[in-house]
Amino acid sequence: MKLYPLRLPDKMKRWKNAIRALRAIAANPWLLNKVLEDDDKGWQERVERRFGYSAGLPLLDLGTLFPEFEVTLEPFAFLDGGSLPTDIGLLVSLAKSIEDCSYFEIGTWRGESVANVARVAKEAYSLNLSKEEIIRKGWGADYAAMHGYFSKELPHVHHLYGDSKTFDYAGLDKKFDLVFIDGSHHFDYVKSDTAKVFEHLLHDNSIVVWHDYAYAPEQIRPEVMAGILEGVPRSLHRYLYHVSNTMCAVFIREDFPTSTLKYPSEPNKHFRVKVELVHRE
Repeated sequence: MKLYPLRLPDKMKRWKNAIRALRAIAANPWLLNKVLEDDDKGWQERVERRFGYSAGLPLLDLGTLFPEFEVTLEPFAFLDGGSLPTDIGLLVSLAKSIEDCSYFEIGTWRGESVANVARVAKEAYSLNLSKEEIIRKGWGADYAAMHGYFSKELPHVHHLYGDSKTFDYAGLDKKFDLVFIDGSHHFDYVKSDTAKVFEHLLHDNSIVVWHDYAYAPEQIRPEVMAGILEGVPRSLHRYLYHVSNTMCAVFIREDFPTSTLKYPSEPNKHFRVKVELVHRE
């Protein structure tokens, strides 16, 4: 009788390969950068192949969008996982430009963005996993407690709970002027969140902003870009821009003069920054 080597099921093979890869990264941390670089390269090739973007979305200068850009942010924590001041400043400026702005965001985190926008918007909604679901996923009670830290006591901020992939957006029976997508930044979530927002929450003049379209203002995040492009109807891609000096992409139904992102970029403008420490009681 001929003996054949035992073949592992595909799932077990994948697990063994994953464990082997993690051990290699633990022994050689520099490999993580290599993995990320290779992953970004794959997403960039996908974007170029499917949509023809080789250098990111057209770059819309923040000064073109708001020539008199000036905003005071409060709260702003300068802690991990947050936005740049210019990111939240963009949201606040957009909300201020819309009369009686109705705002919706996916991804609350500490509530900095919704708390800032709520100061100038008529109403604000924020969708996030519940604290119980966050804990069930193993992310810890302390992490769960930080969600909505700055926004949970604000009377005109409506906190909604659920997984953005399965949430019933149609059940809101409501359209929003400004939508901020800042949930999970994995491709499948970005694509799903984007498609559902465009299907259920927008009217003809709605504006959409995506956070973490870029790792930094001069470094695009191709996986997120792929999710945006595959979630937005192709006929509307002409209205997608990367806003300079931010990590944000924006959908706005206007034609603007644009440029191509270059690295390093010449700082053709700068910002005046005042930072004041406010102790919380």
